[in-house]
Amino acid sequence: MRIGRQLFGSLPDGAPVESFLLSSPPVEICAITLGAIITAVRTPDRDGRLADVVLGHDALDGYVSDRSYLGAVVGRHANRVAHGCVDIAGMRYQLPCNDGAHHLHGGHRGFSARLWEATTESSAEFVAVEFSRTSAHGEEGYPGTLHTRVRYELHRGGTLIIRYAAICDAPTIVSLTQHAYFNLASGGDVLEHELTISADYYTPVDAELIPTGIIASVDGTPFDFRAATPVGARIDEGHVQLQHGHGYDHNFVLRRHAAGPVIALHAPCTGRTLAISTTEPGVQCYSGNILPAPRTGLCLETQHFPDSPHHPAFPSTELAAGRRYRSTTVWHFGVR
Repeated sequence: MRIGRQLFGSLPDGAPVESFLLSSPPVEICAITLGAIITAVRTPDRDGRLADVVLGHDALDGYVSDRSYLGAVVGRHANRVAHGCVDIAGMRYQLPCNDGAHHLHGGHRGFSARLWEATTESSAEFVAVEFSRTSAHGEEGYPGTLHTRVRYELHRGGTLIIRYAAICDAPTIVSLTQHAYFNLASGGDVLEHELTISADYYTPVDAELIPTGIIASVDGTPFDFRAATPVGARIDEGHVQLQHGHGYDHNFVLRRHAAGPVIALHAPCTGRTLAISTTEPGVQCYSGNILPAPRTGLCLETQHFPDSPHHPAFPSTELAAGRRYRSTTVWHFGVR
């Protein structure tokens, strides 16, 4: 087990961006200080061949110009907030609308576009890098000064634990997630990947991908992944058509009583597997519909529900002043 650290590049203003390699054979994780982005995850296939299973760029320039949030931590509030308008503790705030008429993933320069500080830690059981930053009051319209930490902790046996923590000096909203695009075949599309989601319900969206507020059953719909199902099996059915074309970009309501992983992904062509457990109530499944090469990656973003501030029936994303936000998601990589 080891940790590597090197310069990844420099931003247009000259600020250095560092890269960290966490190695715990047979898995390697690379992450950079820009956006706490995971740039690579290398895992073996059934024949022991190591390959990168997340989409990324070879150089910093690609991440600076990227609009797909490849591998980034997104926030302060992941996903969409309708019209960017939120009421928090009796006050109304206007967040920037960077996705048509709506706010997405923290705004024009959310957490994914910011530099983070980094520290490392190693022990006999894991190697870790922890990213931290302070989001000032008013950054992208959000109230309060928010101190945030994201920790990537790679354990023996192919397990990555992602720990999020935050605290604010004023009431605000927070929902953080990791926006990696998985491709366990390390090439081609993900339509033959077999996906399992322990979710009996999902939140339907309108033509602009804003939840209607309904929590609907997955029974008899293309959203039923309670048994392993190829991602592409029903992706082109009428009610999975979205504003940007066919595909998934939907929140699933995870079973809270489920034991162990609540999400599983398997690439039959390589044998690689990914099992995900989380403290979050939902997962946004996005099939990369508007990537330059559509459907070449699958996002499984563990988070609170989209547009939560406008739906009292959804779990709240409000964070009271002085109260700690904590969230944990575990990725376990294996082979079948």
